[in-house]
Amino acid sequence: MIDEFKIYFLFFDRAGHGESDPNPSRTLKTDTYDIEELADKLQLGPKFHVLGMSLGAYPVYGCLKYIPHRLSGASLVVPLINFWWRRIPQNLLNAAIKKLPFAFQMILRVAHYCPSLLYWWMTQKWFPNNRDPKKIWTERDIELSKIYYKKSYMDAVIRQGEYVSCHQDIIAGYGNWEFDPTELSNPFSDTNKGSVHMWCALDDKQILRDVLVYICDKLPWIKFHEVPHVGHWIIHEKHHFETIIKAACTE
Repeated sequence: MIDEFKIYFLFFDRAGHGESDPNPSRTLKTDTYDIEELADKLQLGPKFHVLGMSLGAYPVYGCLKYIPHRLSGASLVVPLINFWWRRIPQNLLNAAIKKLPFAFQMILRVAHYCPSLLYWWMTQKWFPNNRDPKKIWTERDIELSKIYYKKSYMDAVIRQGEYVSCHQDIIAGYGNWEFDPTELSNPFSDTNKGSVHMWCALDDKQILRDVLVYICDKLPWIKFHEVPHVGHWIIHEKHHFETIIKAACTE
């Protein structure tokens, strides 16, 4: 596929992950400009395609908002839903957060309303805080996690501590954004050279399909893909991953 489409993949560690310097003031905007700076330092050229999955999709939204002129395309794979977006109907957002177990709801509420307390909340023992991922994964997701998310890998990701890595991701993704997805403009309306794709896994136990459908109804320039019989870890299924990349390169 790499030879067929003449592409290469660049994976990077967000601030605080792996060997990247931490940034205690991280936001969606700072992560977006980190991507642009990295692209310039590596001389990737004037345009590039960005792809993000789940919580990691929030910088893709940031690129569409803050640096659309640098994009040749974008792919949002089972993207996060910020339950405090202002222009999404409240009944949809309420249904979306209720899809999650209560312990996970509380994490996101603390991250949004009291981000300075998130580390305490994640480590305290006073209140019930059962964050068993099996409650938000399908059986196939669990199988894939054992293959791709081994302890040695996770230890390398959070080597600087969970607060400056994973916790800051949650705060950036679920904090107050300066915009809503429905306010985005088509970055390719003038040239028609590029596309934006959104992928919805129909067996996903975390992301409510109705919210993604609403966003794409408001932004018809986003190409919406529904994939049956697959869960949140769709991107780790080889044939689905290839389909996602082919769509990004050809549509």
